[in-house]
Amino acid sequence: MPEGRLTLRERQRIATGLADGRSYAEIARRLDRPTSTISREIARNGGPADYRPERAHQAAARRARRLPRSPSAELQDRKVVEMEEGAVELAVGMGLPKMVARVLIGLWLSEDGRLTAAELSRGLNVSPASISMAVGYLTRQGLIRRERDPRRRRDIYVVDDDAWYHSAVISSRQTLAAAEITKAAGQALGLDTPVGRRLARGGAFLERISQDALASAERWRDLSP
Repeated sequence: MPEGRLTLRERQRIATGLADGRSYAEIARRLDRPTSTISREIARNGGPADYRPERAHQAAARRARRLPRSPSAELQDRKVVEMEEGAVELAVGMGLPKMVARVLIGLWLSEDGRLTAAELSRGLNVSPASISMAVGYLTRQGLIRRERDPRRRRDIYVVDDDAWYHSAVISSRQTLAAAEITKAAGQALGLDTPVGRRLARGGAFLERISQDALASAERWRDLSP
């Protein structure tokens, strides 16, 4: 079993386990921690109904200031934070809005790739409205999907192995639609005019690369690591 204090990632996984109705013992097994560690952690930080991982981690940090801090635990926390921040910045660099990128990376780095809007809001410490905007964007782009939990009457947002396939297909189809509009505009203006030729050539280029991308997505859909 791991030694030392709980990391922020472990506390986030505890919150996810509580939201999913798992027992303390099951949460402990998933974290490879003693059940007593989990029960004390939850009891110390508001109980199962009010456990907040970031708040619990901050409280633990305040307590730790009075005690020697394990260098390995500090390094582990720092690495997790740096990895998350780096992934978010990479996603932003690829064109995603900052909040959308935070939600996507939060889902990718969650244990099961499945979180509710409440868990995302709690884990990222942002408003439900911000989560709603982000998951709406990600769902439209095919990067995540929405599942309904009829038992608890809530939506669960899921990122799985097909996420990049669906996103690539949606993006390619959007590009193909743009290609058709561009080619039609070129034809309407006349291929004997500079603008018409430019639009027609641009449309043909977009059409070709989008068709190639769709074929490639189908070819490599079942690729395993």
